[in-house]
Amino acid sequence: MSMAAARSVPAGRTVKLSLDRDEIIKRGLMVVIALYLLVSLAAPLYVMLSKSFSTYGFNLAGFEFQVGDESGNWSAPQTAAALNESTGAVAADKLASRSDGRLAATSFFPDFNFRSPIHYRIRGTSDEASWLVGQTLHRGTEWMELDSNSFRRVMLRPDRTVGIENYKNYFSTPSLVRSIQNSFTIAIISTVITVGAAFGFAYALNRSKMRFKGFFRLVALVPILVPSLLPGIALIYLFGNQGLLKDLLMGTSIYGPLGIVIGSVFFTFPHALIIISTALAISDQRHYEAAKSLRASKWRTFWTVTIPGARYGLISAAFVVFTLVITDFGLPKVIGGQYNVLAVDIYKQVIGQQNFEMGAVVSVVLLIPALAAFIVDRLVQKKQVSLLSARSVPYEPKPSPRFDFLCLMWCSVVAVFILGIIAICQLAAMVKFWPYDMTPSLRNFAFHRMDGGGWTAYRNSIQLGLLTAVIGTAIVFIGAYVVEKIEGFRTGRALFQFLAMLPMAVPGMVLGLAYIFFFNDPANPLNPIYGTMAILVLCTITHFYTVGHLTALTALKQIDKEFEPVAASLKQPFYKLFGRVTVPICLPAILDISIYLFVNAMTTVSAVVFLYSTSTALASVAVLNMDDAGDVAPAAAMGMMIFYTNIAARLVHMYLSRALTSRTQAWRVR
Repeated sequence: MSMAAARSVPAGRTVKLSLDRDEIIKRGLMVVIALYLLVSLAAPLYVMLSKSFSTYGFNLAGFEFQVGDESGNWSAPQTAAALNESTGAVAADKLASRSDGRLAATSFFPDFNFRSPIHYRIRGTSDEASWLVGQTLHRGTEWMELDSNSFRRVMLRPDRTVGIENYKNYFSTPSLVRSIQNSFTIAIISTVITVGAAFGFAYALNRSKMRFKGFFRLVALVPILVPSLLPGIALIYLFGNQGLLKDLLMGTSIYGPLGIVIGSVFFTFPHALIIISTALAISDQRHYEAAKSLRASKWRTFWTVTIPGARYGLISAAFVVFTLVITDFGLPKVIGGQYNVLAVDIYKQVIGQQNFEMGAVVSVVLLIPALAAFIVDRLVQKKQVSLLSARSVPYEPKPSPRFDFLCLMWCSVVAVFILGIIAICQLAAMVKFWPYDMTPSLRNFAFHRMDGGGWTAYRNSIQLGLLTAVIGTAIVFIGAYVVEKIEGFRTGRALFQFLAMLPMAVPGMVLGLAYIFFFNDPANPLNPIYGTMAILVLCTITHFYTVGHLTALTALKQIDKEFEPVAASLKQPFYKLFGRVTVPICLPAILDISIYLFVNAMTTVSAVVFLYSTSTALASVAVLNMDDAGDVAPAAAMGMMIFYTNIAARLVHMYLSRALTSRTQAWRVR
């Protein structure tokens, strides 16, 4: 056929591959988990955002009243606005309200007497006007007649309008705006110190021949096992008003920015270390040999080879630490004193003042830097290129007595800092009355005598951890599996990936407040789970979803894509391949996801502090409540119970990993 003839052939229809049963099931599973993320994350955030733009006020023109005399004659209808104009009962600046605001109808009748035989009528001038008689809500334009005794229970309800008034009020309040500056100041200082300290620690582990590396690695991960409130309690015992070492501060108070920074360095250190250590561990020996052959000094080699090679790890660690510090609630609450930060402002607005709309505004303000840091971090990671190739030679440090000694000293200083924080809390939990009676005692572990939930709170935390680990691991791994193994469907997979990555950018306080707005609405069919263990599990899984998702994806990408075609050619359904091949191969990652979810469920405070009830109090929240009540030593004891539990969970995880890996991963051993 000639070229001209070929060009004249009309184009046919685009061939589309029909979906087989396995693909339909996979896409169905992806849709189900995507709906889970929409309900547990996207929808609550949307409701919270809309709440931040909601303002409430009493529209007095929306209500009309009539007064009947003893003979049954009724006065001409008058609006509440007209009555207020004549009586001046409610000032104009008092008409602004909150969503749960109430205004007594009797305010407009100065001579009201509930024993009077006079009757009253009330109605709305529009269908939107609403009022309460006792706890019963009424609305509409029909007259409602009430005797005097019933009329005294009438409360007008405010109208909702949409606007930016809440944001105007927020940014016109100096104390609230100052919290933004305080949060950024603390986050930046803590980030610089933490990243610097973690880089030195990681450099010592990867570039020296010092001894006890295994010990130092274990010690560096200890802060992950405790709630962020615990370093605050330890610092109070060390440098507080009755602290052992308070004279070392020379009059400077530990309550405020100093305490927040020190505590932030403690609990963010392992996060920065893991990232930076990974970046330093993949260096190419040939780069250093080339620098040596060019007679470059060690200092110049450090700045031209080491730092550029680890720059993406350093940037990523900086953004992670910044986000953790600026969104943390527990530590500033315990040791912040009068130094307000954004996360604590949310708590004060919601719990202290019941101002949910302003709490939503602060949440949006807090969400912006966290989301920006997350986006920049993701963009930086996309630019990262592989530093190792097939020809690369892994870096092997050489003995250097002086350098190895300096590395050992630095790691020892950091280890003393970390273990010292834990040791102080342990000591405080085991004595009668710090610092006056240091007799050993277990009285601080009698949680049933303290406010905060007692031993029931501890058991609830274990239940939350187990449910989160089991249910969360299943949801996360199946979600990662279907999005990785589905053929085509790029748009759907991209949307799913966006939803899966979004939780990492949402602070726990913001998510918890969003859950109040969304699940506490009686019109929501999921309202029955509010105040139960179910909502705590849902919130915790969602809050920590992203890290588990990325872990599962990393493991799944290591599996050869030829398994699926081979299974299809043998007419084997995908779920058999999933159960017999995929799960055994990915078992180490599955166990890692489960222990990650369990530990975070035990230590989380910010995500659940708004959601627990008297029957679902948690150990981490009990630490906060006992500290608020002045029971600092019992709070330290409960924090140590969380620590013990997480150590035990880690040991169980280690045993299961070895036992199951020996059965399912024998092919890895050469």
